[in-house]
Amino acid sequence: MSTADHGFVADCRVRAATDVLTHRWDPVVLAALGEGPERRVDLKDKIGGMQDKPRTESLARLVGWGLVERRRHRESPPRVVYALTTLGQSMHDGPLLALAAWAVDHGDELLRGEGETVADE
Repeated sequence: MSTADHGFVADCRVRAATDVLTHRWDPVVLAALGEGPERRVDLKDKIGGMQDKPRTESLARLVGWGLVERRRHRESPPRVVYALTTLGQSMHDGPLLALAAWAVDHGDELLRGEGETVADE
């Protein structure tokens, strides 16, 4: 299937899927949850460098998209665990792992080009 078959418009399925990858931390959170369910505080330690507000916003966005589920355990103190849904697991195992493999193969080239601009023709 060619890219023309997807009908690239503002509200197309491809655009919806790429929105997941355009938020700075969403792919990182998905990758971290790909290893198994985590509490929010454990994600902080696992990811590193991610402040509380963006972590909370990212989790809320991913829950809203149906990629992550929020499981509240009735304990004292209450415990909340985040896990990939079937849809989230398919995003992790498909496009996210493919992107990660591409980054391993071409990351150095990409970083060398960082900051370079293309002159208008």
